[in-house]
Amino acid sequence: MSANRPPASPVPGSESPDVGVPGDGLTETVLAEVPTAAVGAGDPEPVAAPGILRSIVRRPATIVAGVFLLVLTLIAILAPALAPYDPDVQNLLQRLKPPSAEHWLGTDDYGRDVLSRLIFGARVSLWAALQAAAVALVLGLPLGMVAGYRGGWVDAILTRLMDALMSAPSLVLAITIVAVLGAGITNAMLAIGLVMAPRFFRVARAGTMDVRHETYIEASIALGCSTLRTTVRHVLPNVLPPIILVISVSLGTAVAAEASLSFLGLGVQAPAASWGSMLSTASSNMRLAPYLVWPPGVMIFLAVLAFTYVGDGVRRALVRTRSGN
Repeated sequence: MSANRPPASPVPGSESPDVGVPGDGLTETVLAEVPTAAVGAGDPEPVAAPGILRSIVRRPATIVAGVFLLVLTLIAILAPALAPYDPDVQNLLQRLKPPSAEHWLGTDDYGRDVLSRLIFGARVSLWAALQAAAVALVLGLPLGMVAGYRGGWVDAILTRLMDALMSAPSLVLAITIVAVLGAGITNAMLAIGLVMAPRFFRVARAGTMDVRHETYIEASIALGCSTLRTTVRHVLPNVLPPIILVISVSLGTAVAAEASLSFLGLGVQAPAASWGSMLSTASSNMRLAPYLVWPPGVMIFLAVLAFTYVGDGVRRALVRTRSGN
């Protein structure tokens, strides 16, 4: 009978000394491990690179888009070696020549080789897109996380500020900023980055608010972790998957925005090659040389589409890997 009797409940105040009390080394060691243990309660596991790659490989569209962007990046880097002609050299005797064996994509109204300008234009467009996305990320992500984590009046002020930026037409606002700062690719991309920052802000804010009251966040706060450590270690991993998609879409948007500003003469300044400036030249000579509009137009379309597919594929891979599916 005594062998089957359940163990007696501990009497309050008579706990075993092995449990540890506040201030002893054992308790501090256990508490130090709480954030790691809390991972199972909601904190996302670290994402394994092989799992992400397997998920991406299952999406052929993402692979094709990624290969296209990789090739485009290599072309932009190796532009001086790949371009058959100097993109800025004019030859008025060869102006508006149709595609031929000598000039594969023809020449523009100044006799410049279209293929060479298209290759160098890839360098300008990709670099401009990176600049704009970096500015938007640096402004939007931290502010969004601060607004979602702090809440209250901080959230209200930052949200109203971003709403004000989003209320104005993006291209009109970018043109206004460039008009104030002056024409040029750097100023244009600063303007585009500022216009795109509310996207990052809203996504980061929503992601932070979703996990703000999770158990592992409250445990981290209770342990005395700083706000910076809590947000970077526990909040940021939850925000990254949608942010990756926003980055990719923003890169495509920046390519189109840069082309728009260069088309209007507010981006890349002549005689530098840009897909937008090439479109501007093509529009001025549409009747005499309709072939000029196709190379830059198709490249802008493909670049924007590729960035979108890559971002969506990586986001899905991250979500699927985190969920264990």
